[in-house]
Amino acid sequence: MINIAVRKQILIADSDVSYLKKLLNLLENHNFDTLTANSEQGTIQKAESLDIDLILLGENMPDASGLDVCRHLKTNPRTEHIPVVILTGPKSEQKVKGYHLGADECIDRDFEQEEFFARIESLWRRRNGAYRHFREERQKQVVNELTRIIDNELIQPHFQPIYFIKPFRLLGFEVLSRPVGGSIISNADELFKSAIKYDMYYPLEMLCWRKAAEIVSARTRNEHVFFNCSPYMVENQKFPNVKRIFEKNQIPFNKVVLELTERSSVSEYQVFYNRLHEFRANGFSFAVDDVGGGYASLESIVATKPEIVKIDAHIVQNLQKDSVKRSIVKFIAAFCKENNIVSIAEGVEQKEEMDAVTELGIDAVQGYYLFKPTPDLNVREMKDLCVAFV
Repeated sequence: MINIAVRKQILIADSDVSYLKKLLNLLENHNFDTLTANSEQGTIQKAESLDIDLILLGENMPDASGLDVCRHLKTNPRTEHIPVVILTGPKSEQKVKGYHLGADECIDRDFEQEEFFARIESLWRRRNGAYRHFREERQKQVVNELTRIIDNELIQPHFQPIYFIKPFRLLGFEVLSRPVGGSIISNADELFKSAIKYDMYYPLEMLCWRKAAEIVSARTRNEHVFFNCSPYMVENQKFPNVKRIFEKNQIPFNKVVLELTERSSVSEYQVFYNRLHEFRANGFSFAVDDVGGGYASLESIVATKPEIVKIDAHIVQNLQKDSVKRSIVKFIAAFCKENNIVSIAEGVEQKEEMDAVTELGIDAVQGYYLFKPTPDLNVREMKDLCVAFV
């Protein structure tokens, strides 16, 4: 059954990382779901493939201006119905151009919060009748696509290794599931968010885990395997049954790391923490994902008491050039060492980032600089890389 009473989803397209994070925090705190894009291509792709209620456009992106993106969105039959707000500077001519190109609103980037939300709500009221039918049709399409993917098992597990730094050796690998073939749901992040939105997350995640476990069982049972796991899933009454996946595939519980993601928030705290305690008693380990970015706070670390902490890729990106990011990573590394927690830097894409996290005391690394996600789980090849870093 489609859950119509869902939170509105806002796509933010802006190349200013600090401003982007400010908007994300503001909108999440006001109960909106958010997605981000930092290019014209990414913005249009997400607008075409997702159920977006509003697009907030910055003035500039690496490959186009916000005005150009607005024009393309408003002349595209698949996206013209979506309300677009351009976040402009104080110059009135930019706002005039925006309105001429089809923008529904132009709001100063340094807006007052109360006025900002009032204008957005007013915009939705004006537009509501115009695209209600489109939204209903889109919901049906997404639910049908999710059903097709689950029923036909159209999921391909990928694996990305994680390495201890000193001495350099393989710690394990993370399972990253991708939809197979062409789909109106364009990538994994949108796939899982849509599954949560329409109450299809548990069967989808179980499919992903089962297919990955079958591959792991055939290739190795000696490395740690990281499975993404949202609070929504942990709270599901069927969650204790997931142990059977690992038992059936003879994967030891003490080799399984459940990586707590922020695809959903905790709603039943007692159930959530009781489940963590139960699984930990059985030998499972837990990791907190995206620490330093979004809402993965020290409070969540204190509450879940994870064995592993993974530092958000946005913090790691160009770490060597940013003193504030370096201070954050240095603090997290020290905190983890003091509390016997393994720290992992995600999204390492450059040698300079690798050198920086090593210098700052991070325990382990993961990222394209080392090894890209692959559907072929070749543990020997993953271990061979260690020779290059010794």
